[in-house]
Amino acid sequence: MTESTTAYKDLIACPKCDALYHAVIPDNNHRAICDRCGTTLFAPREGSFLIVFAYALTVLVLIFAATWFPFISISKAGLSNTSSVFDVALSFSDSAMIPLTLAVAGMIILIPALRVLLILYTLAPLILERKPLPHAALAFRYSEQMRPWAMAEIFVLGVAVALVKIAGLANVDPGPAFWMFVALALIATIQDRAACSLTIWKALEAK
Repeated sequence: MTESTTAYKDLIACPKCDALYHAVIPDNNHRAICDRCGTTLFAPREGSFLIVFAYALTVLVLIFAATWFPFISISKAGLSNTSSVFDVALSFSDSAMIPLTLAVAGMIILIPALRVLLILYTLAPLILERKPLPHAALAFRYSEQMRPWAMAEIFVLGVAVALVKIAGLANVDPGPAFWMFVALALIATIQDRAACSLTIWKALEAK
């Protein structure tokens, strides 16, 4: 590796404005901020890997539980129906609607679950201060690329709007899975804010 290549390797770009900086990680509980746009570049925290791991594990449990528990119950004129998220996905399983089934299952269940599994795979050895597992850097890169496609929180907002609109037509009772998705969306947001991606990358490189 040439000297110029090594110098470029130590540079990082601001994710918002592409300003270049030398990758110097500050002390724990301090932040490195872009001078141009104010975006946080590094925000290491003591024990942050364990915190993010715990959040990710909680999200994974909520995803699988919310898939099978009753999501919503609708009743009108003595008739009632209760459905889970899995039932909703299967309701579009006709041949012409299979792409919609895959989209619903993928965006709401599969992609968020896979992203969390990749994060757990990446962080587990770092928490134990051991060498990363094989292809950990690739796993973390995929987890970051999946972030815009994990749409559990968008699903919760859409359902909330729909519930308001149909509440005048029938009796609507959110099931336990609905509140699990609400908790999932909140915890996933907190997890993403607690995770410093550049700090994780540096930890993977250091091992």
